Amino acid sequence: MKKLMDKNEFADKLFEGKLSRRDALATLGAAGIVATTLPMTPGARAAGKHPVVFEWSGYELPEFHPGYIEKHGGSPEYGFFGEEEEALQKMRSGFAADISHPCTYSTRRWRDAGLLKPIDLSRINAWGDVFDSLKNLAGSVDANGDTYFMPWDWGNSSVIYRTDLIDQKYLEEESWEVLFDEQYAGRLGMFDSVDGVMGVVGLVIGAENPFNMNEDELKAAAELMRHQRDILRFYWTDQSSAEQAIASGELVASYAWNSAYLTLQEQGIPVAYMVPKEGIYTWVCGFVLINSGEGDEDMVYDYLNAVLAPEAGEYLMTAYGYGHSNAKTFDLVPQETQNKLGIKDPVSHMAGAKFFEEIAPEVRERYIEIFEDVKAGL
Repeated sequence: MKKLMDKNEFADKLFEGKLSRRDALATLGAAGIVATTLPMTPGARAAGKHPVVFEWSGYELPEFHPGYIEKHGGSPEYGFFGEEEEALQKMRSGFAADISHPCTYSTRRWRDAGLLKPIDLSRINAWGDVFDSLKNLAGSVDANGDTYFMPWDWGNSSVIYRTDLIDQKYLEEESWEVLFDEQYAGRLGMFDSVDGVMGVVGLVIGAENPFNMNEDELKAAAELMRHQRDILRFYWTDQSSAEQAIASGELVASYAWNSAYLTLQEQGIPVAYMVPKEGIYTWVCGFVLINSGEGDEDMVYDYLNAVLAPEAGEYLMTAYGYGHSNAKTFDLVPQETQNKLGIKDPVSHMAGAKFFEEIAPEVRERYIEIFEDVKAGL
């Protein structure tokens, strides 16, 4: 095991800009400190206070905010979450942040919890270049016309599977049912998210609306969830764990976002990404302003403008396989790449999408109760 430096060495190297991000986080982790990623260069210590961005792991990469780094000499600070309900509860418990990155189906819930403040669109330089179909999604704008959500990334949720390990019937007719198939017991993965689980289970049982199931449908859903729990290898919160398990053959199939397909294809793993007969889900995530943060407001908007720039979007599309909300980004991404990702026509894609829907608070609480009981073995 690599020996970790003592606190004096750590402080000296951090101040001198000689400490890598990996070593800094390893040292902090060994000390029991986890929550934020630090701006690592001396130039990052600007007069203003860097905002704290509460993010999904993997979105802290400098390629996603080059304009911010160019202006301020380093990245903002980061905290990480694995699922939006987790993020909500952490902020309710006092975790302070300036910016976060939920999806549309969570935005109103976060707003109703008193966590959000409106975004001043006059300070978003590329707002006019954002696809119109993304500007007024459910939960984005309140009754007063204030905007709380800046769309940024969008993509699909479906099943990633090993074409060399799966039954021929799923190659001929793709279906979410593979995630409940006993022949793959111990070789299936599922996202540890009430929205994802209920959305999938609802489709498989034929619920009229997976995001507002009645009691009979919920009974059937809970039964199917228990069946799935007993044959899963694991629930995941970090998609990389599912990708690694698919690559090794530990998993035959897993719930996944379309970035997994891109990642595994590049590794030469024989995989396919389903368009299930029951339907493929589309999600849209973006940035919100959290009212507990103490970061410099100008730097907050500098960050929002940096991630919305086409250059950041180009990296999002080519490295992660997701669509970007800025229409001008598509001018930078080769048509061949867009075709490969299945997002060559984002306007049509949005028009025909099956979006994850916002779940009413009382319904969500019921869903959470059922899901937590299932995971607890009840």
